[in-house]
Amino acid sequence: MALLAYVKSLFILQLLMGFVFVVSGLIINFIQLCTCILWPINRQLYRRINCRLSYSLWSQLVMMLEWWSGTDCTLYTDQATVDKFGKEHVIIILNHNFEIDFLCGWTICERYGVLGSSKVLAKHELLKVPLIGWTWYFLEIVFCKRKWEEDRETVFAGLDRLRDYPEYMWFLLYCEGTRFTEKKHQISMQVAESKGLPKLKYHLLPRTKGFTTTMQCLKGTVTAVYDVTLNFKDNQTPTLLGIVNGKQYKADLRVKRFPVEDIPDNEQECANWLHKLYQEKDALQEQYNKEGKFPGPTIIPPRRLWTLLNFLFWATLLLSPLIKFACGVVVSGSPLLIIGFITFLIIASVAIRRLIGVTEVKKTGSSYGNQEAKKQN
Repeated sequence: MALLAYVKSLFILQLLMGFVFVVSGLIINFIQLCTCILWPINRQLYRRINCRLSYSLWSQLVMMLEWWSGTDCTLYTDQATVDKFGKEHVIIILNHNFEIDFLCGWTICERYGVLGSSKVLAKHELLKVPLIGWTWYFLEIVFCKRKWEEDRETVFAGLDRLRDYPEYMWFLLYCEGTRFTEKKHQISMQVAESKGLPKLKYHLLPRTKGFTTTMQCLKGTVTAVYDVTLNFKDNQTPTLLGIVNGKQYKADLRVKRFPVEDIPDNEQECANWLHKLYQEKDALQEQYNKEGKFPGPTIIPPRRLWTLLNFLFWATLLLSPLIKFACGVVVSGSPLLIIGFITFLIIASVAIRRLIGVTEVKKTGSSYGNQEAKKQN
C-alpha cells in the first residue's frame, strides 16, 4: 500500500494524467464546435451527441475520484428513491462546503447514467475557464452573473430551452450561491438576522431567487427535487489536490426526494419552503457531527467500468505519440529541443495547477454580502 501511495504521488504520473485530460478536452471541444451545424437542423441529435462528448471529459475526473483515489460514496436514502434515479428530470439541491462536492455529485450522476446530461446554474466567470466553461457552453449550461437585473432574461431563456431536453437531466443548484467559509457565514447570518430568519450553523442563508425561478421555468419538466446533504467521515477536508495525490476519502450523501406537487407554486411560499429545508439540512449536519452518520438506510452504488475504460482509451491514444516524441528529443541530444520540451512541461504543469485552483475554497466563491469586497470592486 505504501508503494502504491508513493506511485500515485509521483509528479510525472500526475502530469501525464493532466496532459490526457487537457488534450482530450481540447479535442472534445473541437468536436463539439463542429456539431454546432446540427443545431438548426436537428437540435435533439445535437444534444444527444454533446451529452456523450461531455461524458467522455467529465468521466475522467470521476475516474480520478473512484479508481485513482478510491474514494467511497455512500448514499443514505430509501430504495424507492434510488429506483427513480436516472429515470426522471430533477432539481438537485446540494450544500456547498467542500472543494470536491461537485465531483461527488458527478460520481452519483455517473453511476445512474446522467453524467453527460447533468446541468448546473453556474456563475458566469466559469464560462471563461478553458475546457470546463467551453464544454458547459456546448451543453447549454445556464450561466448567471448573480445580478438579477442582468440575469433575468438570460436565465429565463436558458431554462426555457431545457424544457424539451431529450435525456434525463439532473439540474444542480447551489442555493447558498457560493462556497461556505467562516467569514461568509458570519456575513450571511447578519443578513439572516436583519431579515428575521433563523440562523444556520453549517450553511449560508440560501438565495431563493434561483430556486424559485428554476421551479417556475421547469414546471412540467422536472418531477421532483432531490435534497442532497454531503459530509465526510472523520472530519475530513477533501481537496482536488488530495484526489490527484491518490488520497482516499469517505463521502456520505443523504438524499431525500420531494415530488414537485409537494412544493408550493407561489414564489414567496416556495422561498419559505427552501428556508425551512435549509433549517432541516442544518439539523442533519448537527446530527452527523455528533453521530458520524446520517439517519436512515444506506446504499453503496457500485462503480462502473466505463469511467476507467474511457480514460484508458484517451491515455492510449494520446500518450503513445507523446512518449515517442519525448524519447526522440532525448536521443537527438539537441539542447534546443530538450529546452523546448522542458518548457512545454513547465507550461503544462502550471496550466493544470490553475485548473485545479478553480475548485479551491480560498480562490472561489463570491463576495456575497461582503460590503468591503464590494467597495474594492
